Amino acid sequence: MFQNTKCECGHQNHVGTVLCEYCGKPLNDAEDANEPLEMRYDGVARKSQKANPSLIDKVWNFFSSVKIAVYLIITTLLGATLGTIFPQESTFINGDPSTYYEKTYGTIGKIYYTLGLSHTYTSWWFVALLVMIGTSLVICSLDRVLPLYRALSKQQIRKHMRFLTRQKVVYQQEIALTGSAEEWVAQAVKPLRKRHYRVHTDGSALLAEKYRFSRWGPYINHIGLIIFLLAVLARGIPGWYMDQYIAFPEGEVKRIPDTNYYLKNEKFTVKYYKDSELPKEMQGENRLIAELYETNAVLYECVEQCDDPSKKPVLKEVTRHNIEVNKPLDYNGFMAYQTDYDPTLRLRSVKPEFRNKETGEVYGEFQLEMRDSALSYDVGPYHLELKEKYLDFGLNEEGQPVTKSQEPNAPAFLFLITGPDLAKEGELYFYFPLQIDKERFDQEALNAKLSGDFAKKFEIKVNGMKNVGLSTTSFLTIRVDSAMPFIWVGAAISMLGLVMGFYWNHRRIWLRFDGKQLTLGGHTNKNWYGMRSDVANLLKQMNIEVDAKSLDNGGENR
Repeated sequence: MFQNTKCECGHQNHVGTVLCEYCGKPLNDAEDANEPLEMRYDGVARKSQKANPSLIDKVWNFFSSVKIAVYLIITTLLGATLGTIFPQESTFINGDPSTYYEKTYGTIGKIYYTLGLSHTYTSWWFVALLVMIGTSLVICSLDRVLPLYRALSKQQIRKHMRFLTRQKVVYQQEIALTGSAEEWVAQAVKPLRKRHYRVHTDGSALLAEKYRFSRWGPYINHIGLIIFLLAVLARGIPGWYMDQYIAFPEGEVKRIPDTNYYLKNEKFTVKYYKDSELPKEMQGENRLIAELYETNAVLYECVEQCDDPSKKPVLKEVTRHNIEVNKPLDYNGFMAYQTDYDPTLRLRSVKPEFRNKETGEVYGEFQLEMRDSALSYDVGPYHLELKEKYLDFGLNEEGQPVTKSQEPNAPAFLFLITGPDLAKEGELYFYFPLQIDKERFDQEALNAKLSGDFAKKFEIKVNGMKNVGLSTTSFLTIRVDSAMPFIWVGAAISMLGLVMGFYWNHRRIWLRFDGKQLTLGGHTNKNWYGMRSDVANLLKQMNIEVDAKSLDNGGENR
């Protein structure tokens, strides 16, 4: 590691500095060295070049390495690619993920789920990679931007001769001066300013530069990327991000998980193309192709009793919208997109009557919802109290009734009925709304076992399809992304940095006279052809004809 810290000009430099920060003299090269200087930070040392690094310095050096940053980015991209093989758990999956992947994709799907790739983007290792990339961006930037700022903010006009002669663009020649060197330098100011250079003079020395701001482009790009990564990580904060695929049966109010919002599918409409409206090659195939499917949605917000499962939440309507494809419901960043639908009719409600089987007398009707069922009903002189409800009725290994799911696939209701001519404590009665379930589970035998003669005399029965409520199911993608504005801001800042770095280049021209000897050095971080053209034009304005190609270090004018 470099040890010289003091230049012959008397200026004290930071340990590890390659060039004197004041005059630019190379501090450690051999006197006969002639190759162009390393000008990335004008030779100013970086923290990662520290001699005898401590443990903290080694960590700093690890994250300040561009090579390490590239490896981290490649590893993250490969990990993100694994997450795209199959759908993630949070999107387009309506069911139990532990069985979905195996049923849908077979053994590979099971392995995919077991390895945790079904939630790749929220896994600890993926988040850790993003944190490491962000850390690398911060340390890479600090390790380089501070030396660069120090170098550019302390530029001296008169540079050491070896600094000038070891630039990539060099001109050195004795000039037949007609006046003083200071007058000649003053004449160079106007043509340089015409080419948009900012010019500084110090007697017989000159420094001209333009587009210095482009040197900050990469670091502005880094700032944008850091904001972008922080916004992505912020999606892990509860309430900041949601992307769920949820089924909404028609006529039901359903809570959006992890929010205080409830959404009701008031009505679902699907319109199919007529056969004559289809392309000729598709006509006559009896194929149903949807022209429009629409969910008339109402969004509610819970205002009271939101987290008490024993109490019914108090809801306030906040907005309503007819959701179509590409026409989502949008409320304060809460988005509901129409994604799919299931035209299969499902039982939503029934309006059965309570009647005497022997006399045919009907005591009355009551509205029975499959999901949001009331707990008690008065039918004529009788009172029905709902004791148990099974949306998907089944029997466990002990023969006890259980519900196999929360979908109304085989609904069953256990009522306690009290009233005239019944036992004081009431009679139990199992009711299956679907005829297929009445037969499959033998409703009559079950009730005979529960209440004996009561089941022979009374029954609950739906009188006609007009008293049956059926519904289809609409599938909506619910999306909340509070981090998205920050992602766009980060992307915009990053793009600004890229534009600054790509479309402008920092150019500097140093010039000094020593008697009649003119020495000129030029540097740019890219577009050397343009740099040589600027120098050649300057010399031409001073009545010095020179071929731009000869200005390269080692050219004929050395």
